[in-house]
Amino acid sequence: MTSSLGSADRHVYFDNAATSFPKPRAVVDAVVEYMTSVGGNPGRSGHSRSVGAGEAVFAAREAAAALFGVTNPMRVIFGSNATAALNLAIQGILREGDHAVTTAIEHNSTIRPLMEMERRGVAVTVVSCPAGIVDRDEFERSIRPETKLAVVNHASNAFGILQPIAEIGSICKRRGVILLADCAQTAGVIPIAMKDDHIDLLAFAGHKGLYGPTGTGGLAISDGFDHSLIRPLAFGGTGSNSDSVYQPDFLPDRFESGTVNAAGISGLCAGIRHIASIPDGIRGVQSRKRELVNYFIRGAEECIRGFMTYAPPGLIETGVVSFNIAGMEPSDVAFHLAESHGVMCRSGLHCAPLAHRTMGTFPRGTVRFSFGIFNTKDEIDFAIGVLDEISRAWRAHE
Repeated sequence: MTSSLGSADRHVYFDNAATSFPKPRAVVDAVVEYMTSVGGNPGRSGHSRSVGAGEAVFAAREAAAALFGVTNPMRVIFGSNATAALNLAIQGILREGDHAVTTAIEHNSTIRPLMEMERRGVAVTVVSCPAGIVDRDEFERSIRPETKLAVVNHASNAFGILQPIAEIGSICKRRGVILLADCAQTAGVIPIAMKDDHIDLLAFAGHKGLYGPTGTGGLAISDGFDHSLIRPLAFGGTGSNSDSVYQPDFLPDRFESGTVNAAGISGLCAGIRHIASIPDGIRGVQSRKRELVNYFIRGAEECIRGFMTYAPPGLIETGVVSFNIAGMEPSDVAFHLAESHGVMCRSGLHCAPLAHRTMGTFPRGTVRFSFGIFNTKDEIDFAIGVLDEISRAWRAHE
């Protein structure tokens, strides 16, 4: 398929829900600075490089704790990604005979661990999500005396739909159920206050809305939550209690065995701080992404025959738009966008098959654009023109 709009020499990145790009310069500088000037192993030795490494990691804990409204920075547990954090909480809390509640809009990072726990004797209820929003009445009715954990994503990675997390949290608090929020798509994009939203545990990705490097993420544990309810999944050296052969029970060491990704965490700290430099901070990010989503949908609906989207724009708060062009395979659209025009996005099921079943897009899935703060309306105009051209070319050969 040839193009009248230029070649793939132009690169437009609309895949920020997978990982944000480009990273702020400060993030790159922080990683390089750590690798070249710090370089030690945090918490392992008394020399200056190890102490400096520990200070860098603690600064990131402080930044993340402040972002989520956690008083004690030691209650921020670093890991490799949000998936690892979700697994820590899900596998660490649930036992045979327990019951867990989740929703039909979740990512596989929630569903797969829960299905594994179901094989181990945990009962799991999946609450329906009409039009992508969890049914609160059904959610509350699903809670039983043995319900221990509810796992709910704050916003869908596939459709960008924001869930009423504070309402869900209020139900969980009233019924004595632990709430684990999957905030992979909302950390750094939507204001989050764990106390006000009644979130007990918050899984976050470091490399998406927080602008850190890949391989960063973690679990924030709310003030007052009994962390002994979570069983560690990994055991080993922590740099503390080295005279004991047993895992420490204090935070963060209970859940951080082995050397953390200190260089990546330094970059994550810079990414969180970058958010504060944006006009109006997180609310400015949210507003900008909402503006780009609405601009794209309006333009695409006007210009592209057969364009369809699946979530009302008023419910999309994270810069994510899932769409299709009638009659075309999502994979073909994404392929031509990238290979012929340099517009990078994702197609398919986005590791969220239940979400696509809920929204009626299974098994083909959708094309997903996910906008970041560095995207422009000019890039969106270009992409709309490309989509129109692709659609016209397909119809001409139909």
